[in-house]
Amino acid sequence: MNFKDLYQEEEPILLCNVWDVASAKLAQKVGYTVIGTSSSAIATMLGYNDGEEISFDELEYIVGRIVKSINIPLTVDLEAGYSRNPEEIVEHIKRMEQLGVLGINLEDSIVNGNRTILSVDEFSRILSSVYTQLAQQNVNIFLNVRTDTYLLGVSNPLEQTIERAGKYADSGANGLFVPCIEKQEDIKVLVEHIALPLNVMCMPNLPDFETLMNLGVKRISMGNFVFNKLNNFLWTELDSIQNNRSFQNLFIQ
Repeated sequence: MNFKDLYQEEEPILLCNVWDVASAKLAQKVGYTVIGTSSSAIATMLGYNDGEEISFDELEYIVGRIVKSINIPLTVDLEAGYSRNPEEIVEHIKRMEQLGVLGINLEDSIVNGNRTILSVDEFSRILSSVYTQLAQQNVNIFLNVRTDTYLLGVSNPLEQTIERAGKYADSGANGLFVPCIEKQEDIKVLVEHIALPLNVMCMPNLPDFETLMNLGVKRISMGNFVFNKLNNFLWTELDSIQNNRSFQNLFIQ
């Protein structure tokens, strides 16, 4: 399957973000047709902070187990590529493709104590090199490029996002992921001014899916919010068992 084909539908792709085999299998059973990993959820599950504290080998193992458990398309959050070297990033992407992954997220910020966004020119050079090498090696994988303009609250985020989208498209990006964008007006302007299909993420004030479809959004992600909600529920249940000295709550429908 070519991941680009999924973007031809009128309705946006609703991407269920998962973190292990159990969540991936449940997403497929419920009826989701595309899933993606959440780097933050996987990191938390393994006791790391988000931002490539987890090793690539650990991520590769988890992704491999997920791929073996499902028969629907999977895209992987590769953060910043687990390297600053384009050749190493390409090698990591190739290893994902060999597992059966159809798409990856690659972001334009790095974490070194604090998360900082790379200059548009620096990241465009990295992306262009990655894209060229993948093409030369016949690696067919969807490059969904994440820009953290809104997530990091840069000045004039809409203008910066439009600028970055143009340069990233020229450098080989197949899609643009803008986490933390919420305003309908910004989404509308962005869709009108970029050539790449737009991916947005779950946020408290994000418009409903029908509105997003009408605005021209092509992909909707969940991020780590379902994982966080589940952990909050687990905390409540475990606290109840301890305080009530009983398991009865576990059996209430």
